[in-house]
Amino acid sequence: MCFYMQMKDPKPKVEARFKAKAAPETLWPQSECFNGFSFPKIALITDAAPDQLQTNFSWGLLPPWAKDIEFRKNTLNARLETLNEKPSFKDILHQRCLIPANAYFDWQWLDRQGKAKQRYRIHATEELFAFAGLYHCWKHPETGEIINTFTLLTTEANATMAYIHSTKKRMPVILHREDEQRWLQHAIEPKALAFPYDVPLLAFPD
Repeated sequence: MCFYMQMKDPKPKVEARFKAKAAPETLWPQSECFNGFSFPKIALITDAAPDQLQTNFSWGLLPPWAKDIEFRKNTLNARLETLNEKPSFKDILHQRCLIPANAYFDWQWLDRQGKAKQRYRIHATEELFAFAGLYHCWKHPETGEIINTFTLLTTEANATMAYIHSTKKRMPVILHREDEQRWLQHAIEPKALAFPYDVPLLAFPD
């Protein structure tokens, strides 16, 4: 699972790393810790515009048939193994995105009651990487307002994350750098990103 992420790098650094430009007038979303449950706007790159960093997408996907904006609290993450089965995702598998990040955060439960826990800051060896995601531009059924939304893909945890995320043993899909454009170009299938597809991770108590 992944509900908290970090993007602290300035816009020029992210633009150079991903060879994509953000509109000059846009407010660049930066935070030491984005909380997914506040549905923040986070910069991403879509398959429809791979040379642009979009800054108006909110975390928490709203599928085409969603009746209410509150549905997004259920779709911060999407399980890779069941994308083809879940109504929320099966019709938007062609709408792919990259979500640049510096790190994400997860908690290790230290007792069975869940009262004691340790937060970890986790990142790839290259500390500016991309999560794999899906997106949808949802139209409010009553007001007609367009709300741009996305979700992060998750997979079975690797050894590092199985130790930290000791209950559900999940982790977000972090792409190898050489696969980022392949993901956007639909040259790699979602199932190919399932564990043991793996990017080495560094994790530190935070």
